[in-house]
Amino acid sequence: MQLHDLAPAPGSTRNRKRVGRGHGSGHGKTSGRGHDGQKSRAGGGKGAGFEGGQTPLARRLPKLPGFKNINRVEYAPVNVDRLEANFQNGDVVDNEALVAKGIIKKHTILVKVLGSGQLTKSLTVKVDKVSVNAAEKIVAAGGKVEAPC
Repeated sequence: MQLHDLAPAPGSTRNRKRVGRGHGSGHGKTSGRGHDGQKSRAGGGKGAGFEGGQTPLARRLPKLPGFKNINRVEYAPVNVDRLEANFQNGDVVDNEALVAKGIIKKHTILVKVLGSGQLTKSLTVKVDKVSVNAAEKIVAAGGKVEAPC
């Protein structure tokens, strides 16, 4: 086989349709668009959201109220009863310790300790936020609340 023997498979190629090049081409005059009508014009046809003349879905639905605050900060909530169940007396509760116990997934997550439940163990809590109720329970149990490390 040589280069001049190479050819595409029979029927795999066809010439492109050249419209608007005279009657002899078979695609002259109206260029395959038929006579008159919306779709025969340049830029003609219906838009993407057209629904046969009924009011389109995008106009039937109301605009949503409110807005999304792009500066919102999400905290992973951890209640004091989970600290009671997972930590020993005198432990330090920080993000790394919470990840090690499987309470949160990553140490980069912001954590807030909330006051649901009872606490009897003395713990040192070093997380991003602590509710007033939780702080009172931690201090009452003999622990302390410190700034995050």
